[in-house]
Amino acid sequence: MKEEKKLLGESRRNRLLDLLKESNAPITGSELARLTNVSRQIIVGDITLLKARNEPIIATSQGYLFLHTPASPALSERTIACQHSPGQAKEELYILVDLGVTVKDVKVEHPVYGDLTASIMVSNRHEVDQFLEKIKQTNAAYLSELTEGIHLHTISASNENTLNQAVAALKDAGYLIH
Repeated sequence: MKEEKKLLGESRRNRLLDLLKESNAPITGSELARLTNVSRQIIVGDITLLKARNEPIIATSQGYLFLHTPASPALSERTIACQHSPGQAKEELYILVDLGVTVKDVKVEHPVYGDLTASIMVSNRHEVDQFLEKIKQTNAAYLSELTEGIHLHTISASNENTLNQAVAALKDAGYLIH
């Protein structure tokens, strides 16, 4: 069996960029490390350097994702304000993704640090389950726990009507702050 050659410096970062651009799904740091024969910590540094060069890479709960410029018509996007307990996060996210909405992020206003934003990028129940399982496995707190459950989401969908339906469903469930 042939041993894989370790990719070095700029050639490795170019390879990472190619891998991310070619993928329509997030790729974990561990998988990128395996593909380039380096440690996961090296990948974290490389991704940081690529982001510093304004490469549109985001870290999601499922891995790293390259944000492609849409060739199709632009998605409708909206920021919504919600409030609920951590135990209701699954239902909130399911309501949104079941209606065809992508939940891009969660934002809270921290009294010391100001606005804190975390990428979520979930658009179906499987991705929601993966996100919530990662929170459970790492024993991480929800950002909304810092603000008594109050938080914002940036949501997107193929059209305004879908966003309107999602907002109405959240209002009916009692999660929307209006």
